[in-house]
Amino acid sequence: MSRRRKKEDHEEHIDESWLIPYADLLTLLLALFIVLYSMSSIDAKKFQALSEVFNEVFTKGTGMMEYPNPVNQDNAVTFEEEEEDQNNEPDQEYDQVADMQELKSLQEKIDSYITNNDLDDMLETTLSEEGLLLLIRDNVLFSSGSDRVRQEDLVIANEISQLLEINPPRNIIISGHTDNVPIGNANFESNWELSVMRAVNFMKILLGNESLDPKWFSAKGFGEHNPIAPNDTEQGKAQNRRVEILILPRKQGDI
Repeated sequence: MSRRRKKEDHEEHIDESWLIPYADLLTLLLALFIVLYSMSSIDAKKFQALSEVFNEVFTKGTGMMEYPNPVNQDNAVTFEEEEEDQNNEPDQEYDQVADMQELKSLQEKIDSYITNNDLDDMLETTLSEEGLLLLIRDNVLFSSGSDRVRQEDLVIANEISQLLEINPPRNIIISGHTDNVPIGNANFESNWELSVMRAVNFMKILLGNESLDPKWFSAKGFGEHNPIAPNDTEQGKAQNRRVEILILPRKQGDI
């Protein structure tokens, strides 16, 4: 009877020390799934870093976590690539600054032409993030209601074309604008048509300069729909009747 009791006691106290590392493993796995679940979206860099950490914890850098990243490998970004992109950011910023400085130099060149030829009441430049704008006022280029550049203004038009010889070239937009007084002749049904043809015909004069490549030029007409002054005075109407040359900043792939 005594021997049987001892045998039963021995069977009840089986060694369960293996449960401790097993429980630790389950705890680590639970932590892993909680972290993965808490991530709102799959991030290639975060997943890679997380994989390396758990690799080291579980297998010292080898084994279960060394499967390929489940995120599309073509779209994955390595830490080296990220560092390289960060290093390139100052270069991109420098390019933008250099581009604006180039436009500033071109503005100074045009302003010098305006001052030396006493054209301050006819031409004006403005530099902004949109580009370098050369405004040609109403008292230049066209007679009232006409889309043809006046003979006496061809010299100014040709000199402006020489100022637009930029190397490397830039995209340039010629736009025509009018006041809000309805057009009163049979050639045009609206101010919009008049403004378009003024822009096109002035652009043709510019492109008579063989040093300019037509592929960099385009023309627009706004009619009375883009005023820079109120149309309730003659002075305001005169400001709105204008031609503008917008020299655009460069973009990647322009050259």
